Amino acid sequence: MSIYRRIKEGIMDAAYVWRQEMLQVFKDEGVLIFFIIVPLVYPLLYSWIYNNEVVREVPVVVVDQNRSSLSREFVRKCDASPDVHVAFYADDLDEAKSYVSRQLVKGIYLIPSDFDERLNRMEQATVSVYTDMALMMTYKAIYQTSMMVSQEMGKELRTKISGHYTAQDEAVASQPLKVNDVALYNPAGGYGSALLPAVLILILQQTLVLGIGLSAGTARERNRRGHLIPNDPHYHGIYRVVWGKALCYLMIYAVMGAYLLLAVPHMFSFPQLADGIDMMLMLMPFLVASVFFGMTVSCLVRYRENVMLLMVFVSVPLLFLTGASWPQSNIPGVLQGVSWLFPSTFGARAYIRLNSMGATLNDVLPELRFLWIQAAAYFGMTCLVYGHHFRLLQRDK
Repeated sequence: MSIYRRIKEGIMDAAYVWRQEMLQVFKDEGVLIFFIIVPLVYPLLYSWIYNNEVVREVPVVVVDQNRSSLSREFVRKCDASPDVHVAFYADDLDEAKSYVSRQLVKGIYLIPSDFDERLNRMEQATVSVYTDMALMMTYKAIYQTSMMVSQEMGKELRTKISGHYTAQDEAVASQPLKVNDVALYNPAGGYGSALLPAVLILILQQTLVLGIGLSAGTARERNRRGHLIPNDPHYHGIYRVVWGKALCYLMIYAVMGAYLLLAVPHMFSFPQLADGIDMMLMLMPFLVASVFFGMTVSCLVRYRENVMLLMVFVSVPLLFLTGASWPQSNIPGVLQGVSWLFPSTFGARAYIRLNSMGATLNDVLPELRFLWIQAAAYFGMTCLVYGHHFRLLQRDK
């Protein structure tokens, strides 16, 4: 057989595999949900929840066991802040907890009975803060408000006992160094701008792996011997099958990736500093690496449900390992090594630097190189595993 004929036959077989895989995607409701419905809907829901960036007037209940002028001043200043609203007063902590359990408030301020006494003796006083952790934005509003009010009251007390006679002396004594706090790349200080880029990348990877795993699980369940590859004359070359399947997934997720990384941030006015061409050049190695990573994982899946249990379980740890919600410098070396196994790690870092920090493509070249290395490594592993299944298929014929 001539080289030209072999190449033509290989292309025709890969196209046949691509067609069969594309039909399987749209016939299988589970695969269709993870490939189309979830990437379309879930980012909208997540972005809508965090679109406000910050919350205002979070209701709290106060347990004032001191009932002094200082405790009332603390409560008054908390209530005057834009983030917290004192909705109720309670006689004890049990009553305050009942307000939280009924979702009437999101937090509790407990002022102890010795609050003013300790302050008047120039000792450190404490205010206990209890918050509902169901939503991090409400926790942040309640906790930071109490911290800012405590610091402000502390400065006022230091000013009163300083013994200075001019307003300038008092200002220097209470705040010798004035600090203007500006959050880099997140001027609103909100969770949406901080976490959404990493979450979008993770959605792409996880839904892609889940869809590929479900498709592979279906193929193995339908084959009476549990083989990943059907007994079809067009499925007789490792590279033809691998590239045919990969092309199907890449075509679908090229569209979904452009939607998630370009359209969703634009719809909700999240930071979007990257050039469209740079974004596509970053997306390409990430999708290739994710596709072959998903195909490698799918070879380990015997039943459809297994891949869902595996990938849903690791979703939150993978978000932390990207370094978006937890500082990368504080991640132990062993866990950083584990994070290198997942395309989402380098994809999220590259996307955040491009889209949120205004970096150029040259600035994220290390991440892009790692993604291409992952793509080559997972392509090799996919071919090895598919080759093993080919040998099992030939043995059982």
